[in-house]
Amino acid sequence: MSFGPASGMGAGQVIGGAGMGQIDIGGTPNGALEKLTILAHAQPDYSDQSIAHFAAYVNPAEITQSYEIEYDAAQGSGTTSSRMEFKKVKPGDLTLTFFIDGTGANGRQAEVQAEVEQFQKVTGYNGDIHRPNYLKVVWGTLQVKRCVLKSASIAYKLFRADGVPLRAVITAVFTDNSDDQTRVATAQDQSPDLTHRRIFKAGDRLPALCNAIYGDPRLYLRVAEANGLDDFRHIEPGTELFFPPLEK
Repeated sequence: MSFGPASGMGAGQVIGGAGMGQIDIGGTPNGALEKLTILAHAQPDYSDQSIAHFAAYVNPAEITQSYEIEYDAAQGSGTTSSRMEFKKVKPGDLTLTFFIDGTGANGRQAEVQAEVEQFQKVTGYNGDIHRPNYLKVVWGTLQVKRCVLKSASIAYKLFRADGVPLRAVITAVFTDNSDDQTRVATAQDQSPDLTHRRIFKAGDRLPALCNAIYGDPRLYLRVAEANGLDDFRHIEPGTELFFPPLEK
């Protein structure tokens, strides 16, 4: 899973563009205000019920999505430039800013320190699983699954005379936490220099599969050897086949 492009958006704004659907991030179809919520899970596959949650006191006015592509920029001696060889796309980051007000100026008073502690409890270290919680960020029709907290900073802005904080701003960065199955399905890697696995189906032919993966049906004997097949013409449907990186 990857975070969708969004930056500089206010509540209720619709985002979208060429090649992607529009997403209403501001509320429900009937116009009711919906709070951005962070759900905590203990299971890495998110199959359990959420164990805790944090709801934004005020919905963020801005969402920042960032991603980074890593290249191998090896450069020969005496050259002035280098060929950028693709290595990987790093997990995407989602930056949110939460404002908490304990003055009651906007009509609802919050216990600032209690709200901060709840955020830390939901997103932070969980002693039962010996790591930070697995998180979901949910807001209206925008739902980001499989993320974890990467970093957070808390700035206290106003205090009572006795030192009790009255305002705080939490800036949090969440990073994508896609499992391998989701990541591979999303990437849909088809390059012949990568390892592939296929479930053999009725009607499939090994030379045809080799042609689809490698662009060369003549590699079927090497694939049969890699899979320990005695007879490549009689492969049982449902058999998982391993297609290693091969050169023509």
